[in-house]
Amino acid sequence: VILTGTNNDGARGLAKIKARGGLTVVEDPYEAAFPEMPRAAIESSEVDWIVTLDELAPLLNRLATSTVRQYAN
Repeated sequence: VILTGTNNDGARGLAKIKARGGLTVVEDPYEAAFPEMPRAAIESSEVDWIVTLDELAPLLNRLATSTVRQYAN
């Protein structure tokens, strides 16, 4: 999960997670107080979900209570 931030270090980590089959979630940069990090993550890798903060908790709950196969590519 990548949230608001001013650097691109999160984008590198997100790309590594995605390369190993992980699911990725990024805060909507239009909502973020500092959009640089979410924007860098979106531009550098294929993100599974771009969500607002209001959407984040329900999504994480759904992912935590679902089987991995439901979301595997």
